[in-house]
Amino acid sequence: MLRRIGTAGLLAIALTACGSGGSPAGATPTGGGKAAPPAQTTPPQTTSQTSPQTAPPQSPPQARQGAVERALAKMSVEEKVGQLFMPVLYGTAADTVSGENQARYGAQTPAKVIAKYHLGGVILFPHNIKGVGQVVGLTNGLQRASGDVPLLIGTDQENGLVARMSALMTDFPGAAEIGATKNPDRARAVARATGEELRALGVNLDFAPVADVNVNPKNPVIGRRAYGNDPARVSKMVAAAVKGFAEAKVAATAKHFPGHGDTDVDSHTGLPVIKHTKAQWEKIDAPPFRAAIDAGVDAVMSAHLVFPKLDPSGDPATLSKPILTGLLRQKLGFKGVISTDALNMEGVRKKYNDGEIAVRAVLAGADLLLMPNDLPKGYQAVVAAVKSGRISKERLDQSVTRLLTLKQAKGYLPEAPAADAERAAGVLRSTAHRKLAAQVTR
Repeated sequence: MLRRIGTAGLLAIALTACGSGGSPAGATPTGGGKAAPPAQTTPPQTTSQTSPQTAPPQSPPQARQGAVERALAKMSVEEKVGQLFMPVLYGTAADTVSGENQARYGAQTPAKVIAKYHLGGVILFPHNIKGVGQVVGLTNGLQRASGDVPLLIGTDQENGLVARMSALMTDFPGAAEIGATKNPDRARAVARATGEELRALGVNLDFAPVADVNVNPKNPVIGRRAYGNDPARVSKMVAAAVKGFAEAKVAATAKHFPGHGDTDVDSHTGLPVIKHTKAQWEKIDAPPFRAAIDAGVDAVMSAHLVFPKLDPSGDPATLSKPILTGLLRQKLGFKGVISTDALNMEGVRKKYNDGEIAVRAVLAGADLLLMPNDLPKGYQAVVAAVKSGRISKERLDQSVTRLLTLKQAKGYLPEAPAADAERAAGVLRSTAHRKLAAQVTR
């Protein structure tokens, strides 16, 4: 997605987890924004071999479930609501004092913002990144600030056009190049390597892969971010990528549901309307998401677009219960985390204010509220909606349980593993990963 991120009264357009050539955007837990200013980066160290991933020890299913239930039982309503939000924070360390944080969130440092809103997640952009050791220190510091419940630390690392961590990571080809190989094993290998590098830095959630089928040559926001224009091929690539991320123990996010491939409007700046019939949706848009779900994708991201044949209300899919709950949950059987695309994009802000947007997204079925345009307003609106009964406590617990289950499944509950700078330097841009990138490009 494209996100707008300002600095002291200045708005700059960037791509976010949804990605649009450059910024961030959105599980079956066990497998089943604003733009940031450019960052100055330090060239990372590289080694000839990639260190093997060390998987967290696995506890019995009963113990894992118990960890989720215990964490949920300890939370107040305010703490539960905080788990839903994933904003962008400013600074290169958890204790960095930033006027941007103060202006936006009423707290000077990332650590204090996390504590104030009981955040469940943070998304990283290039402005958070200077070097390998610095990012490891940042993610470790953010986790320490999170208290009893570790964070989901996400980023948009699709590779190709949208690669937030490109200053440090291997320059892997994007989805279109991988799709052109017609070899799903390439998609799986690149996703696995990408996940290994992210996890080494302390990032546990990637807003990738793109599951859109790019059938409109005039599409200004997807284009080469998609694996191609053939639903069958895209489905195979998406499923393979999901499995690759799973092998690296990093959560994958299929985006942008119900399908952003046939539009000539950018949802960062407008509200696209998809005119496919239900039959066309079943044939063109749905297959890659079905394949992702069958492969065990951890999260699915919603799209800020209107799809009249799926929901005639005129609301974007992000705020549509018929689409998120009716189609994604009930028809496709997805049980994992539903993430919104960035909530500071214009496509979702046409009809409602920032507080109402957050409430309606939860009522529609979303679990993770990505990059709210106004975090204080969105947070307070959801708290008020729960306390008034507009959002039931049962509905809130469903979302928090999904988020906690995802954290546990990736080895981050009850305690987040610390990233190690020396090990990360050996994983990032390793000889094996650079060789894989070259092979795919050829």
